[in-house]
Amino acid sequence: MLLDGASLWFRSFFALPEKMTAPDGRPVNAVRGFGDTIAALVTTHEPTRLVVCLDRNWRPAFRTALIPSYKQHRVAEGGDGLAEEVPETLTPQVDMILELLRCLGLETAAADDCEADDVIGTLAFDEAVDDVLVVTGDRDLLQLVDDAPVDVRVLYVGRGLAKAELMGPAEVAEKYALPVERAGLAYAEMSMMRGDPSDGLPGVKGIGDKTAAKLITTYGTLDEVEAVARQEKSPIAPRIGAALEQAADYLQAARTVVAVRTDAPIEFSRGSDVLPTTPDDAAGLDALVAELGIDATVGRLRTALGW
Repeated sequence: MLLDGASLWFRSFFALPEKMTAPDGRPVNAVRGFGDTIAALVTTHEPTRLVVCLDRNWRPAFRTALIPSYKQHRVAEGGDGLAEEVPETLTPQVDMILELLRCLGLETAAADDCEADDVIGTLAFDEAVDDVLVVTGDRDLLQLVDDAPVDVRVLYVGRGLAKAELMGPAEVAEKYALPVERAGLAYAEMSMMRGDPSDGLPGVKGIGDKTAAKLITTYGTLDEVEAVARQEKSPIAPRIGAALEQAADYLQAARTVVAVRTDAPIEFSRGSDVLPTTPDDAAGLDALVAELGIDATVGRLRTALGW
């Protein structure tokens, strides 16, 4: 099980009221929500291994060098281009969450100049033994779905855990009208063409989900779509062909920007992703429970982990 850390704790923060506080008055809504989410996921899906994947750089240089607008609108006002605009009361809770994970003995992973997506992509790509379940609120990771050498599935929780969608190649292909035999890659190529305002990706003018999916389904790959569009008597509508030609430089850059890395230089927090049978730091966990007043959440985690 690969968890998209920031995606999940952001959702926990906004799903629960800030009036959930520690004994000293500090908000712990994200801590409690994130911990409860892990407990629920472990209980339901019974993973044997788990990694919480982290952003070390949410606007990696290799992406912004190609498309400067990438996530630019999320930069904190007056920031230096590195700081993401994060709610003031969430920032300190991230440290609390990481300390909770450390005490529990749950593995975290990150990579220099990489987003959590790249960490998840690399771990999923490298796995050859166990099936993989990616848990995220980011549809970009649908590009990872696969059936070989192991099953890679995405549990999309963008509408909350109760309405989570389990997506594999068949589900992605059906939902977006894409070829099932390369559903993950086709989803990424569709995303490149349609663009994504939430990530600062302009896309190709006049091409949305349906047109992009139809082009990929008809011609097989984005490379083939562009090749056919350049033909003198192209079967692609002139308006679409012209838009693709005008966006050629963008599409070339988007191939790197949109695709998650599968070669990220990952660093792990503890060196084992096997679910712990006892806390790594029992005394620290007890102290954290007392400090933050998260006894109910930690109780649910203990139950889920079989302690």
